[in-house]
Amino acid sequence: MVDTHAHLGLCGPSEGELVDAASEAGVRRILTVGLGEDSNPAAVAAAASNGGVFASVGRHPNSADGFDEGAAEVIEQLCGQPGVVAVGETGLDFYRDRSDPEHQRRAFSAQIEIARRTGTALVIHLRDRDGSEEAFSEAFGTLEQEAEGVEIILHCFSAGPRWAERAGELGWYCSCAGNLTYPKAEPIREAAALVPDNRLLVETDSPFLSPQPMRGKPNQPANVVATAERLAEVRGVAYGELERTVEANAARVFGW
Repeated sequence: MVDTHAHLGLCGPSEGELVDAASEAGVRRILTVGLGEDSNPAAVAAAASNGGVFASVGRHPNSADGFDEGAAEVIEQLCGQPGVVAVGETGLDFYRDRSDPEHQRRAFSAQIEIARRTGTALVIHLRDRDGSEEAFSEAFGTLEQEAEGVEIILHCFSAGPRWAERAGELGWYCSCAGNLTYPKAEPIREAAALVPDNRLLVETDSPFLSPQPMRGKPNQPANVVATAERLAEVRGVAYGELERTVEANAARVFGW
């Protein structure tokens, strides 16, 4: 299995401990994701110093205020470092009032263009206010207009079935996280069942969103197995089949 989205620098244990625990659980690859200038260099360093770890670099929408050409240039330069296979996470977050929407849009469009120029995948964060689909609707439109030819990963996919179907039509990847395992997450499970086999990924979003068996404790990459086991049940396939599918998809989109 692989963990296609984690934040190793935010987890309590050391990177080495996290990687060792993941390996013991059968997790062969980890994508550690930077959130901005303060964490991108550490993500790149983690990829350089730990076998099986790769990095994504970008500016999270909740930290998009002040994003400018200089910030974009730094991200693009980091894309040239060994082990950097993706840009992001970027996108739109209208759930938390932490960053001006216009700044989010500027950072989002800039990172789409960086991914295009560097030939790397683009990791997307989308979150709406309760009862709203504004962020999803706007971001899908932006990606359709601006991201042709870019490999899109909708991280921690938590929208309803119609968005999963639309993402599948567009050839985008949907990555399932630990919230898929929660008792009240039936809409997420319904959506996960609709993702095409060749566009399915699994992640932890460590240290957040621990799967149900570990809920209440900080998440870590080893726990991606619990989410993948539940996802296999949802899709009606054996765990080994799901594992092969996800590993092949991750290898294709990240080139690792």
